[in-house]
Amino acid sequence: MLIKSATVVAFVALLSSTAMAQDAKTVIANASKAMGADAVKSIQFTGTGWNAAVGQSFSPTDDWPRFDITAYARTIDYDGRTSYEDLTRRQGTNPPRGGGGTPLQGDQRAITAVNGNYAWNVNGANVVPQPAAAEVRQLDIWLSPHGFLKAAAAATNATATPITLEGRKMTIVSFVLNNKYRVNGHITDQNLVERVQTWIANPVFGDLVYEHRYTEYKDYNGVKFPGVLHSHQGDPSIFPGHNWMEVRPTAVQVNAPAVAAVATVTDAVRNATVPPVRVESTSLAQGVWLIAGGSHNSVLVEFRDFVTVVEAPQDENRSLAVIAEVQRLVPTKPIQYVVNTHHHFDHSGGLRTYVAQGATVVTHEQNRDFYERLFFYPMSRTLQPDRLSSLYPWFAGNRERSIQTLNSKYTVSDGVRTLDVHPVQGLNHNGNMLMVYLPTEKILINADLYSPQVPGQPAPVVNPNITALNSNIQRLKLDVGRHVPIHGIVGSHADFVAIAGARPSTN
Repeated sequence: MLIKSATVVAFVALLSSTAMAQDAKTVIANASKAMGADAVKSIQFTGTGWNAAVGQSFSPTDDWPRFDITAYARTIDYDGRTSYEDLTRRQGTNPPRGGGGTPLQGDQRAITAVNGNYAWNVNGANVVPQPAAAEVRQLDIWLSPHGFLKAAAAATNATATPITLEGRKMTIVSFVLNNKYRVNGHITDQNLVERVQTWIANPVFGDLVYEHRYTEYKDYNGVKFPGVLHSHQGDPSIFPGHNWMEVRPTAVQVNAPAVAAVATVTDAVRNATVPPVRVESTSLAQGVWLIAGGSHNSVLVEFRDFVTVVEAPQDENRSLAVIAEVQRLVPTKPIQYVVNTHHHFDHSGGLRTYVAQGATVVTHEQNRDFYERLFFYPMSRTLQPDRLSSLYPWFAGNRERSIQTLNSKYTVSDGVRTLDVHPVQGLNHNGNMLMVYLPTEKILINADLYSPQVPGQPAPVVNPNITALNSNIQRLKLDVGRHVPIHGIVGSHADFVAIAGARPSTN
């Protein structure tokens, strides 16, 4: 009897699965017919809109900072698995608060391309390989309205689930792409693809919501294409930053000329690989080291019974390499503190690695809620697990021990060496910025505010960040001898004074 019951259950489950698969095929076919997807081999559209710097908000309570897109063109070739995007943006009337280049000076052009498994940018006449970006850029082709339907039709695991969302009936078609990405597409009762969502790996958020919304469809000789393409990176229920880009097409061409001429894979792009993490340490003073080797630096400061690391940038791979160098330089002392200058993703992406081994994060008090969500909220990290998510050492989950916040001067000391952490006032780049000062060594560590001149290169142009740094040095009466930036090389305070006292640029 049990065998018969089990057989019946299995048979019913098989029928249900078959019915759902058939429903998915029907839903996909109906939407493809309504949108003319089967006839679309390539699509090209131009327009205007805005985009934003993901992970570069002014504070953890703000959305990503925006820029106006004055010219936008994109061509997608589905058969060639190729996308070519060319946009020009400017600051416009958007508030000049936050990072990501804010405020932009004049027009900034950005060209990004992907062809199969190869990705690159074009900067003027230079082709710059971007091997790490190829997977997501390729994924983005299949998140476009017609690309989604083509990928869904080819999937063997597609399902269809009727729902009512915001009072409207629609169907979610879901499938797994490339054995990795769960893709969900919302199809309206008019058989239009309205929303396509997946998740991508992010060192700060883990599985980061990546979503496109398509509305105000128009007909182009039997092919429907949206009049508004609005994109998200982020989950507003966790963090206000999520609005990433919006484009309003002014012209759409179906089956445009192939993009092979502009999206040809060069040998440099074909042979490029993701470079290994590199660290190079340089002694700045007794017990103080600059740990460089990449686009972002960290600083190691040794105390009597422990060490402190200033900044954990980029991601876990970078943090693991820096930690290994710390242990090589000071093998017998634990990392007790890691000072975080601000919450921007490129400066906070490696913090979880330090938390996983019991270090205390020193940061601005306005970052506490944000970091508690990141360090202790069990967000999914299936795409790129890190130590804190895969090992999750419970002893590192103590909120009181893992985060030390401040809104005024905070000092780390062992009675001999002193490290002072100061909030930076009057800054538009980040509302919760910290800088670090070693009074005995007369070393000032800053992030994003000032990078000393590289020999043979033009001196930095005075800007609001340099002006703010200069004002804070004077306000705090700091006796600075050397500037150690998180980006760039070490320089003298005399050089900084010469720059900061220059006439501000009017560009």
